[in-house]
Amino acid sequence: MRIPRVFIPQDLRTGQTVLLPDQAGEHVARVLRLERDAALMVFNGDGREYDATLASLAKHAVTAEIHAVREVDRESPLQLTLAQGIARGEKMDWILQKATELGVARIVPIVTERTEVKLDEERAERRMAHWTSVIAGACEQSGRARLPALEPPQRMDRWLAALADTAASRLALLPDGDIAVRQCTQLDNGAILAVGPEGGFSDNDVALLKQANFHGLRLGPRILRTETAGLAALAALQARFGDI
Repeated sequence: MRIPRVFIPQDLRTGQTVLLPDQAGEHVARVLRLERDAALMVFNGDGREYDATLASLAKHAVTAEIHAVREVDRESPLQLTLAQGIARGEKMDWILQKATELGVARIVPIVTERTEVKLDEERAERRMAHWTSVIAGACEQSGRARLPALEPPQRMDRWLAALADTAASRLALLPDGDIAVRQCTQLDNGAILAVGPEGGFSDNDVALLKQANFHGLRLGPRILRTETAGLAALAALQARFGDI
């Protein structure tokens, strides 16, 4: 049986007894029906895994005792940033989950001219907490011991204006892009991949991207949905330059 992995966002050390987050505790106790002393693996995103066993299974307080720690390295050698036009509802969750599984290093939710999701400060804070939970769950499943960095939602023009000078290649998914994945040169310094929302990038968005030295990347003759396009591009780049 595969040992369950649980993300616990706190400092961890051997000999420590930790309280599992409510959802994780419910899962191991009520869904998996694990018993006391069952093996667990916990992590906090610091690049290490901690061997543990279930210590208690109270209704609202499932705890685990940590016994050993080890360094792990399952991060992609290709540093990829996904700047994703915010998609509606479960589509965005799907994108974040699968991008994490594909080894993306950083995710930037961007608001473009055609973004339909409206986030005020309160909603943005709740959405960040939810998205972080989605990413943590994807790390639990995929074996990653580091969470990709998640930046707060921001307008694309402001993100581009604040984009630091970097040697990373700048690519924007465009149906009429001038290069294909097989034509990309070595991405030794990683890449920043910009993907539009459901309606794609507007003409003004494309102009801003080109002014910021983004090159148009095409994925073939078919138009892909936003929840497909970025993931297909990440997978293709990882297969060509990364660890897939």
